[in-house]
Amino acid sequence: MSSDDPTPADDSPFRDEPTLRDEARQFVLPLVVHIEKAAPPARTDALETAARAVLTILSDERSLGDGVWAQAMRDWQDARIRKVVRRARGAEWRRAEALPGITVTGRSAEVRVFPPVPLDGWPKDLARLQVSGTDLEDPEPPAPADPAAPVLWLNPELDMSAGKTMAQTGHGAQLAWWELSEKERIAWREAGFALSVRTADPARWSELGASELPLVRDAGFTEIAPGLTVAVEGHDRVGALPKRVPDAAV
Repeated sequence: MSSDDPTPADDSPFRDEPTLRDEARQFVLPLVVHIEKAAPPARTDALETAARAVLTILSDERSLGDGVWAQAMRDWQDARIRKVVRRARGAEWRRAEALPGITVTGRSAEVRVFPPVPLDGWPKDLARLQVSGTDLEDPEPPAPADPAAPVLWLNPELDMSAGKTMAQTGHGAQLAWWELSEKERIAWREAGFALSVRTADPARWSELGASELPLVRDAGFTEIAPGLTVAVEGHDRVGALPKRVPDAAV
């Protein structure tokens, strides 16, 4: 399976049941969030920025065709779709920025995404970074989700760290990407990958979980038991989004 083909429903990389994907060599997509003690990013902005970072690397020319990252992207997507979020500050962040990757900037958040690496083969400057310590907060309640753009709805019954949730929103964004035609993908990219991340209320979550929308089923490797984490709504609206230049830097 390549990044250009939707994942068959019975072979989802997010299912908890063993599949042929488990027999392939396992890769992980590293994401690093910039968290300075004095000025941490807002939680919702970090979640949305992480989702946009995943979309940015999926659509980057280096990830496609004969690009320098294309084989790693194919190997990663042919196995389980794993993402791990680590945090960095100061010199750690500067070292991370020196490695090949893409930095995506939100209103207060910076997230750098890197091409996939073997599960046991992280670059040392990323391997030394901490997974814990990503407990972020919103200084004020998020505004209502933009009804014109995709919304990644979080399961209100789960208590996940910001880092774990960033990985889940990245999964949701990737599922939305796989649902789109090439024309729709171009439109979404030109709109700066506009999207919202919000927590559903319990009644709404019950409806979403029973729908035919793309749903992320976490395999339960970390923090939580296997189960639904994210529902993706509105991916069919990306073709009508206004164009915007994404905030991304190589």
